[in-house]
Amino acid sequence: MSNWASRNCVIVGASGGIGAAFAEHLVERKEVETVLCLSRKGVAPIASPKVQADRLDYADAGTIEAAAEKAKARGPLDLVIVATGLLHDGEFGPEKSLRDLDAERLTRAFHVNTIGPTLVARHFLPLMRRDAKSVFAALSARVGSISDNRIGGWYGYRAAKSALNQVLRTAAIEHARRWKEGVVIGLHPGTVDTQLSAPFQGNVADGKLFLPAHATSMMLDVVDGLRATDTGKVFAYDGSEVPA
Repeated sequence: MSNWASRNCVIVGASGGIGAAFAEHLVERKEVETVLCLSRKGVAPIASPKVQADRLDYADAGTIEAAAEKAKARGPLDLVIVATGLLHDGEFGPEKSLRDLDAERLTRAFHVNTIGPTLVARHFLPLMRRDAKSVFAALSARVGSISDNRIGGWYGYRAAKSALNQVLRTAAIEHARRWKEGVVIGLHPGTVDTQLSAPFQGNVADGKLFLPAHATSMMLDVVDGLRATDTGKVFAYDGSEVPA
């Protein structure tokens, strides 16, 4: 269980498998008072007196600012989790070689995996609690690690997650100047049984395909144990640091 007062929480991408699982865990915590679930449809993933839902769509930047204004009215935020990501979408898929690169697909990969979370950080980081620990976490991926890239491929997704990691690192440096106990991190969830990973699960090692409830439980354990000195880093579900 959490040893810090994560009372006021926000989940961006709450309609997805991982986002909904985060919401389910958080509402079960006694110290959590509110969970604001944000998604394109603006529908709550679970029914609970603690949960409120609103719309946030990366395709409409105005919805990000509007959602932040509504979150601001709830008081300082203790935890913001950005649980969004795009690896494939119909004919859109991870590129295996340079021949597969397409400007439109690359733009879409960066828009969902980098630009959207960056704008969320812009509007939500100023709302974090200042007098105690607070955490802003965005789902990243181990494939975003440059030093760990040994097999290539997946150009757009890799590059977009690498860019997200750089944004989080840069934001963490700025955020720490005024939020001394604030933490800004990336989270690698592993391979989770969701729509994002569905076409690629055949290559997953035994025991490494996680249900959303299990993956989010492990990631929340990581969040609970974070200290101010961890800001700017990327952590995997097991608490290990993902190299840059």
